[in-house]
Amino acid sequence: MKKLPLKFDYTNLLAENIGSEGISILEIERFSEITKTYHKILTNDKESDKIGFYNLPFDKKLVKDINKFVKLNKDRFENFVVLGIGGSALGNIALLNSLKHTFHNFLPKKERKGLKIFILDNIDPEYVYNFLRTIDIKKTLFNVISKSGSTAETAAQFLIIVDLLKRKLKNKFTRNLVITTDEKNGDLRKIVDKYKINSFTIPENVGGRFSVLSSVGLLTAGFANIKIENLLKGAEDMLKKCQTEKLLENPAYLNATFHYLLDTQKKKNISVMFSYSNSLYYWADWYRQLWAESLGKNRNRNGEIIAIGQTPVKALGVTDQHSQVQLYTEGPNNKVFTFLQIEEFRNDTTIPKFRTNYSSLDYLSGHKLSELFNSEMKATEYAISSKGRPCCKIIFPKINEYTIGQFIMLYEIQTAFAGELYNIDAFNQPGVEAGKIATYGLLGREGYGDKAKEILTKDKDRKII
Repeated sequence: MKKLPLKFDYTNLLAENIGSEGISILEIERFSEITKTYHKILTNDKESDKIGFYNLPFDKKLVKDINKFVKLNKDRFENFVVLGIGGSALGNIALLNSLKHTFHNFLPKKERKGLKIFILDNIDPEYVYNFLRTIDIKKTLFNVISKSGSTAETAAQFLIIVDLLKRKLKNKFTRNLVITTDEKNGDLRKIVDKYKINSFTIPENVGGRFSVLSSVGLLTAGFANIKIENLLKGAEDMLKKCQTEKLLENPAYLNATFHYLLDTQKKKNISVMFSYSNSLYYWADWYRQLWAESLGKNRNRNGEIIAIGQTPVKALGVTDQHSQVQLYTEGPNNKVFTFLQIEEFRNDTTIPKFRTNYSSLDYLSGHKLSELFNSEMKATEYAISSKGRPCCKIIFPKINEYTIGQFIMLYEIQTAFAGELYNIDAFNQPGVEAGKIATYGLLGREGYGDKAKEILTKDKDRKII
């Protein structure tokens, strides 16, 4: 495995290059001392096991257990299906779309080198109904992922699948299940113990949106024939790079600081991740949850109401040049842009060399699609930055397990550091919990009746024409 380092290009975040809407290097340097303080806090939280995602790259036992489980089961099944939502699904989707063939599930078995992978990340009734009539239940291994064991959407999926498996396989239904949940707590853990179902654990100190490098993502990766050791090695090496307290040498801290200053000083309250690669597009989905759920908070640690958090938006190059860039170049200057760029694509296509005598076509002759693609990215970056709109780049030398592992760790550390800058808890999610409680009440879960009455009372006042 060749170790290719990820690169962070912050040229067009600097006021020296884009004008007054950027951040000067002097402003960044003023944060050097406070960076040391926050670095110590995060280091202490890591060493005391308060924050667990830092330790995931070093879990050799988990890698061994997953590889063993995959080896025992890969020939018994045709499909591997994840039942999960949010942090239990988004990382899995992104891993598959970046590291496997675009049409992985359509490939012949010999070419696929792994099971067909499906991630049932929603409970839309038609979506679930149609999916369950597409696969052979008997040939499918279902991975139920919920740390708490009480996520309503996953619980509903689980009950539906168990019913189908019981009908098809009678008392052998547990062979087609593996449950990924908390090691000790929750009803799913009780079910695992009662029925002796295969299971993997999610560390107590790792939240869902930070869990892709735990069993949550690695088990799916294993069944897709993704080299999880290389994935973790990339994360480990990025962690080492980000262990320095020197702000200008730490890409995670530096990018977090830029985003924080652009938000609080320049009113850039929208963060656009513009992926110039279909294979990286779903990492923008993963980033949206990580950034929004971690940093979108009403109160700071002092209990003061602050209502902060950038709104993350995703865009796909070149597709969204034709749908969003008009807004980005001439609309409100309230955004910071991150371009995801690939230097060397795994496959390429050359435009045929022949003359049509039409200038609108002939200039393309003999060029590779990668040249056109990255030229359009550079042109879009220029169009946006020349209007004084801040943008940066995360540059992937290639897409492979190692570079993806680096990207994951880079953004998880960046998010944790941003939480310190905003003085908020980046690891809780009270707004999400409020919605969960409301759902429990509406569906009649014991102990939540008052919440149902409150919601139904408000429903009477709806204005509808």
